[in-house]
Amino acid sequence: MRCLVTGATGYIGGRLAPRLLAQGHDVRCLARRAGRLRDVPWAGQVEVAEADLSRAESLTGVFDGIDVAYYLVHSLGQAGFEAADRQAASNFAAAARAAGVRRIVYLGGPEPAAADPATSAHLRSRSEVGRILLDSGVPTVVLRAAVIIGSGSASFEMLRHLTERLPVMVTPRWVSNRIQPIAVRDVLHYLVGCATLPPEVSRGFDIAGPDVLTFGEMMQRYARVAGLHRRLLLPVRPLTPTLSSYWVGLVTPVPNALARPLVASLVHEAVAHEHDIAAYLPDPPGGPTGFDRAVELALAKVRDAQVETRWSTAAGPDAPAEPLPSDPEWSGGTAYTDVRERTVAASAEALWRVIEGVGGEHGWYSFPLAWSARGWVDRLVGGVGLRRGRRHPHQLRVGEALDFWRVEEIVPGELLRLRAEMRLPGRAWLELRVQRDAAGQVSYRQRAVFLPHGLAGHAYWAAVAPFHALVFGGMARNIAGRAEAMTGALATPSA
Repeated sequence: MRCLVTGATGYIGGRLAPRLLAQGHDVRCLARRAGRLRDVPWAGQVEVAEADLSRAESLTGVFDGIDVAYYLVHSLGQAGFEAADRQAASNFAAAARAAGVRRIVYLGGPEPAAADPATSAHLRSRSEVGRILLDSGVPTVVLRAAVIIGSGSASFEMLRHLTERLPVMVTPRWVSNRIQPIAVRDVLHYLVGCATLPPEVSRGFDIAGPDVLTFGEMMQRYARVAGLHRRLLLPVRPLTPTLSSYWVGLVTPVPNALARPLVASLVHEAVAHEHDIAAYLPDPPGGPTGFDRAVELALAKVRDAQVETRWSTAAGPDAPAEPLPSDPEWSGGTAYTDVRERTVAASAEALWRVIEGVGGEHGWYSFPLAWSARGWVDRLVGGVGLRRGRRHPHQLRVGEALDFWRVEEIVPGELLRLRAEMRLPGRAWLELRVQRDAAGQVSYRQRAVFLPHGLAGHAYWAAVAPFHALVFGGMARNIAGRAEAMTGALATPSA
């Protein structure tokens, strides 16, 4: 089938496209700026149409030849998002009908109670979009999901950052409302399956995971999975959704404009009322994913040093847990970095020789007293300190100890990656890299990565960051200088 994916630069669309490709479908992605899809791993396998759903005239030809059209966009976070979503959905529906599209698939939110005058604008808008698409004359499936658990989901990022940064939290009443979250992998399972539903199926379906939890219970279970202490939640009745949204915006990196409507929607319980979709599509392999397992998958990506570059390259069951280049900057948890880069007037071979010789008796090329003090502090708190040294003065192997680091990866002549084994409130890596440009110019790139664990991790980084210019800056400068001196010595003819 030929599938059109709108929102391919967004959280769900960017993960759906490779899944559809893996099922043998042809995929066309609609984006307002095609360049935003340039770096995704599957960019060369899809057709990209540049258009704007808010402008009907821009959709000419976009739906031609399409069998199934996925509506995965919203205007949440901008002023007047209800009107914007209404217009976009109407334009989408009209273009799909005119082009003879055989099915529309829409991912919406929980259906609000019709008689509830306090329904949040977010849920009200999602419901209205669903009705517009169902009334389009094109067979339509509306999937209604509550909180989606996956790295990059705005609701999950709120949960993640609130839990990790606040061991004690003053909470509003809505943390006691019941929610039935669903893992992103299960959402994608249903979205892919809907492409092949028979034409007589045109209705909404609730989709959800197996666990019904309050938001407070979700925070406690997240903390347990993440290895954090149990959180202390102190309910305060006067804390309104509006005040809560400002607090969320202050504590988490989720933008205020997005946090406000999301928090407002949490005042409503979001529990599935039916599982009728099971009559048309099987449950995900192994059954619906439980909350704890969904969190484990969402956190899996931050257990690797390559947090900036590990993008999903396949449609495997765990792939949606990983980040995509199109994900917003505030998604995926916190990764603190310190990057130093210097052009080196030395040969690549000399620079690599210096890099491979770090640690042990050679030291770390900057502020020896600071490194020594860090080693003694580590030993005082039960760590290994600097006493392990190194096995060989000039050669390293993957897996061996190097002072209070462990060699995690070596690409000879190019990369040395070390994983920290000192006692830390988080996980840390240090990368030392030789780079060459097209002209043959050699440069040295040094990157320290720290993934904080709880509030203590954030506090630790804030405490040591002021010293990085001295320690890491000096290290980069001295490694480059040592390589240049070595190259000069080799170039000087002997007497």
